[in-house]
Amino acid sequence: MIFIVVKFRTKPEWTDRWLELVRPFTEATRAEPGNRWFDWSRSVDDPHEFVLVEAFDDDAAEAHVTSAHFQEAMQTMPQALAETPRIVSQTVDQDGWNEMGELTVA
Repeated sequence: MIFIVVKFRTKPEWTDRWLELVRPFTEATRAEPGNRWFDWSRSVDDPHEFVLVEAFDDDAAEAHVTSAHFQEAMQTMPQALAETPRIVSQTVDQDGWNEMGELTVA
């Protein structure tokens, strides 16, 4: 699967509206065939930083980045961003979340 983490820094005036701005993109992506998850979090250290954790089946990534909702998001997001997002994108040899070996909850 393709595992992606993206950090988005918003302009202060957009921070409280960011999740609403990206809601259509989020909902459309979650409905895509091959999308495993598409989850937003907000940094506890920087209130203007949002972290997107997403994963796709190996053969679903091209359809995602060529979709109309992806192209639209690339046009609407920049107005709210303070800088270019930072990304880690890797193909990993697994197909979901594994349990953490170092910490077990009984």
